[in-house]
Amino acid sequence: MTAPEAAGTAPFHHEGGPTGVLVLHGFTGSPDALRGVATALAAAGHTVELPLLPGHGTDLSDMVTTGWSDWSGAAEAAYRALAETCPRVAVTGLSMGGTLACWLAERHPEIAGIALVNPGVEPPEDSFRAVIRDMLDSGTRIAPGIGSDIAKPGVVELSYDGTPLAPALSFFDGVDEVAGALGEIRCPVLLLSSREDHVLPTSNGDFLVAGVSGPVQRVWLERSYHVATLDHDAEEVEARITEFFTQVLSPLPSEPNRGTVRV
Repeated sequence: MTAPEAAGTAPFHHEGGPTGVLVLHGFTGSPDALRGVATALAAAGHTVELPLLPGHGTDLSDMVTTGWSDWSGAAEAAYRALAETCPRVAVTGLSMGGTLACWLAERHPEIAGIALVNPGVEPPEDSFRAVIRDMLDSGTRIAPGIGSDIAKPGVVELSYDGTPLAPALSFFDGVDEVAGALGEIRCPVLLLSSREDHVLPTSNGDFLVAGVSGPVQRVWLERSYHVATLDHDAEEVEARITEFFTQVLSPLPSEPNRGTVRV
């Protein structure tokens, strides 16, 4: 039986104007890490959807049976629901949320743009995966947590305190899938990269820049670690993403201005 949602990890939804933004959180994380981004986008007049991905935001035991197909399926369903009511949609995500944003952009060329905060797109080495498989074979199911990689004192991410290893391998399979199709991303990309990241190497950003076909604007975050959306640069992250989506979600010259903001 699934545990109830932990306080602060609930999904976020805002019914705004005809432009939509899907916001996606990271592996073992929750909407908490991106609530500021979602709120800023809502204040800018967009319709915003920030779902809680399967297995997250409740109890770690709920995550051990989930994998890439569950998270990507949830992202796909959330995107399709948003696109039903919003003629133009953009996607943003942190860490695995950025991986999922890329996965969606590879499959939906109509997506107006994606904004990625320290995304995972570079396949991990086989030796690293072998270590995880050895741990699983020895009976270890949970490793230490990867949450709260934050430079700002006193700030804690609402995430699990452990890393389920089988789901981690499944996530790596998803990264493989995304990495092999990066060239299909032709929409504008905003990439926000922390200079110091203890969860994902900054080479992930280099890999993305080299692989996508669309224009990339890369911004380096000098004061934040992996969870930059809660760190010293949180306000800059929110402002950059909001400005970027204001540009890419603006009606094309041939499009009428459809609808008004609903609050």
